[in-house]
Amino acid sequence: MKNENNIKEIKPNKGKNLEIQVGSKTYLRLPIKTDLITDKNDIFETLEKYIRPHLLPNDIIFISEKVLAITQGRIINMNDIKPSRLARFLAKKVNNNYGTKDFKGFGHGTPMAMQLFIEEAGYPRVIFAAAVSAITRPLGIKGLFYLICGKRAKSIDCPLSFNILEYAHHAKLAPLDPSGVAKKIKQKFGNEVVILDANYLGAFSMGKSTRSITEKFIQQAFKDNPLGQADEMTPFCLLREK
Repeated sequence: MKNENNIKEIKPNKGKNLEIQVGSKTYLRLPIKTDLITDKNDIFETLEKYIRPHLLPNDIIFISEKVLAITQGRIINMNDIKPSRLARFLAKKVNNNYGTKDFKGFGHGTPMAMQLFIEEAGYPRVIFAAAVSAITRPLGIKGLFYLICGKRAKSIDCPLSFNILEYAHHAKLAPLDPSGVAKKIKQKFGNEVVILDANYLGAFSMGKSTRSITEKFIQQAFKDNPLGQADEMTPFCLLREK
């Protein structure tokens, strides 16, 4: 089949592997390279152009939540963000290993990112989460701040990218209605769809076309983020059982 032959052109991103073992099965993770995608692009037309030529009936389509947010216009110039006192205070509490070899990005460790985080989660929830975290972290319990604030707030990026010039001075909000979009894409292409938030810390879904694809499976299949976090330009991935 033509689509099967086309995967020979697909190469893994640097330091990543196409194959991964999940349970007793082996899967191919096929990163699909694209041109620069902006808010002028339509997500459905973009998928038609880049995904359709490689798609097989049982593939699962994984879409970076970042690219979905971009096509929805969910990006903000960092100069337009006005951090509050709370944002400045909480940003100082984020340990992103800045200045060490373990630094991977600022995350929510800048006042601008934290301000957007607060606006997404809401001031009462953030204050409550911060209080819980202050009590539990000394006990060795980590992650409750983000668990309480939710996936949408956690998915905020600022800056959106260090490596892509067009987005170096922009922040990204969470995509709108990711589960609804995933279901519409499934209707168009016939394949199950996951809107994926992945980084060097792991992966989780922002939305998906079916509940049968579990979070545990997503975490195991994308634990090393084969889509990359820099200028790989591979915002789509096909997951295919080998």
